[in-house]
Amino acid sequence: MGTTKSTKRGSCPTVLVTGGSGEIGSAICQKFAQNGYTVIATYQSNHTKAEKLLEILGEGNHRIFQAATTDSQALIDLHNFVVEHYGRLDVLVNNAGITIPVPHEDLDGLTDEWIDKIMQTNWRGSFAMIRKMKNLLIQTAKHKHQSALVVNISSIAGIFGIGSNVAYCASKAALDSMTRSLARALSPEIRVCSVSPGFVEGEYTKNFDVAFLENQRINTPLGRFATSDDVANAVYALTDTLTFSTGNIITVDGGRLLK
Repeated sequence: MGTTKSTKRGSCPTVLVTGGSGEIGSAICQKFAQNGYTVIATYQSNHTKAEKLLEILGEGNHRIFQAATTDSQALIDLHNFVVEHYGRLDVLVNNAGITIPVPHEDLDGLTDEWIDKIMQTNWRGSFAMIRKMKNLLIQTAKHKHQSALVVNISSIAGIFGIGSNVAYCASKAALDSMTRSLARALSPEIRVCSVSPGFVEGEYTKNFDVAFLENQRINTPLGRFATSDDVANAVYALTDTLTFSTGNIITVDGGRLLK
C-alpha cells in the first residue's frame, strides 16, 4: 500500500526509487527531492524506516509504497499506483538489492537458497521493474520530447569479482550486461545506465572483517570508501548533466579498479 503527505497530483518530474528506505536509497531520494523531483520510494518490510524517509523528504507529493521487486502482483499494484496518482514517470532507479557475506572459497557456504534470493532480487527484480514501468516511461518521454532514464545501482564487484560473495558479484555483472542490452533495445525513448559503487561506508560495511575493509581502503587510490551521497550525486548527474549517456557503467569507486 502507498503512503503520502499529500493527495495533489502535480506536473513535477517524478522518480521511482526501489529500496528507497536504505542508506543509499534514502540519499538518492533526498537528492532528487532537493532538486524539485517528486519521489516515490518502495520498501519491502520496514515501514518505520520508510515513514522516516517520508518525513526527511519534507513537503511535496512524495510517497512510499510497500513492494518487493520479486512480487509480480506488487509491481502491478505499484504501476497502477503511479499511473493513478502521477500519470508520469521520468526516472526509475533500481536500487533494491540483497547480499550476505560468504568467503569466495567457501563454496558450500553459499547455499542454493541464497544464490536464488540474490539473483531474483538483484537481477530479476530490476528487470521486472523496468518491464512493468517501460510503457509509462516511454509515454512520459514522448510527452516531454526527451528520453526517460533508468539507473541500475550496480557494483564494481560485477567487474572486479571481489565482493560479499560469488553470487553477488555475478548478479551485479548480470545487471551491467542488462544495462547495455536494454540501452540498445529501449533507445531512444529510454536511456539506461548503471552506477557502480565500490564499498560504500555505512551499515553495509559493518558486515565485513575489519582487516579486510582496511585492505580495501588501502587499495583505493583516493584513500576512502564512497559515501551514500557520492552514489546519489552520480545518479542525479545522469539526469542533470550526463544527458547524452546511455549503456554506460559509471563507477563510483575512488579508483579501486585501478589497483
